[in-house]
Amino acid sequence: MRKYPSTERKTVATPSPGYAITVRVETPSSAGATGSLVAAVAAAGGSVTALDVAESHADTLVVDLTCDVTDVDHGSTVTDALAAVPGVSVRKVSDRTFLMHLGGKLEVVPKVPLKHRDDLSRAYTPGVARICRAIADNPEDLRRLTIKRNTVAVVTDGSAVLGLGNIGPGAALPVMEGKAALFKQFADVDAWPVCLDTQDTEEIISIVKAIAVSYGGVNLEDIAAPRCFEIERRLRAELDIPVFHDDQHGTAIVVLAALTNALRVVGKEMSAVRIVVSGVGAAGHAIIQLLLAQGAKDVVACARNGAVHRGQEGLDPDRAWIAENTNADGFTGSLKEALAGADVFIGVSAPNLLDGDDIATMADDAIVFALANPDPEVDPAAAREHAAVVATGRSDYPNQINNVLAFPGLFRGMLDAGAREITDEVMLAAAQAIADAVNPDEVNASYIVPSVFDPAVAPAVAAGVREAAR
Repeated sequence: MRKYPSTERKTVATPSPGYAITVRVETPSSAGATGSLVAAVAAAGGSVTALDVAESHADTLVVDLTCDVTDVDHGSTVTDALAAVPGVSVRKVSDRTFLMHLGGKLEVVPKVPLKHRDDLSRAYTPGVARICRAIADNPEDLRRLTIKRNTVAVVTDGSAVLGLGNIGPGAALPVMEGKAALFKQFADVDAWPVCLDTQDTEEIISIVKAIAVSYGGVNLEDIAAPRCFEIERRLRAELDIPVFHDDQHGTAIVVLAALTNALRVVGKEMSAVRIVVSGVGAAGHAIIQLLLAQGAKDVVACARNGAVHRGQEGLDPDRAWIAENTNADGFTGSLKEALAGADVFIGVSAPNLLDGDDIATMADDAIVFALANPDPEVDPAAAREHAAVVATGRSDYPNQINNVLAFPGLFRGMLDAGAREITDEVMLAAAQAIADAVNPDEVNASYIVPSVFDPAVAPAVAAGVREAAR
């Protein structure tokens, strides 16, 4: 069994911008004052990112020290370390993530000038009545003459928020705001959070249908399985705008893109590899569907109690579909047993299910996508010792599988095309565009997907989607 040198650090808590704090301290104005502050933060395990003098007096300085920490408790440890420096007093501690969210992350900005009476007369009464009559006479003008053509509803019930679970619609709102901001930043799509205070399938379907007149598309987000399957199916059938459950299909698109390039690295073909998927919820189901559409022939899906297979009792309709379309050999063992000899592992399930010894049983030049967040199914460093390519959902490791590579460009393309149906062909085109955004001479074991900040990705995805949708 081939063994690869480990080039990644162990999965340990590291300082993160998500837990950045700014500590305002008063310190004697000696030559080494600021150096003592930086040293105290470093000794406590923090990472200083900025040091600003807020006030300067003859005998004292007031300093704002900004640093990344690992969590809230670590922030307190760093603050205590600063307070313990001789002559230093802590005035205030600010959590930079909370500061960013004060008042929310979105606003509405008019696209037209409203500087004088003539502007008002055209944008509002009496001129706007002409536009209303035009739409009433010709409903097709709704998309041309309103925000509908560039607006997406980001809909959630807060039942399956990443890493947090069923926290409800209010607590999910900051996530939906963030999603809307990403739509605008990466694809100039105007998106708006729609958080619904119900987890009843029929109510959600009814509400979304009722508000859909204002939107050009619907992005379903953080809705638990299996409810999400029925909601998406019904809305796709009953609305004339694209409906997309990002937790399912956004994940599947980026996984396929990453796997396309990973297979290039190891010189294997999709149709010839054995793929084991851990997790048969929303993401797992969609990944399997898209892999099969791309030509995968040998897929085994594993749930908590082992492989999903034909003849298994108690399967819901979605797992029954998996049983009928995968695992042709009827394997009935555990996840660990399924891994033996497999070429690819894709985990969208739970943390710490596997160890390095399990990965060692896989085929030579194995590919491991351990995507549970924040803690993956297997320690990436342990996996890297035995696998040729390793990807995670984390930003602090190479090859992050991040949905932002897919959904902004996908909706940009769908809106531009005026299309209503997100087909397998559309999603395959999006995945291919993401994969091709990494030049052939750039593809390697640590670079199988482009950066989320690569400005070429969303336009490339949009172009591919437009062509496929038309």
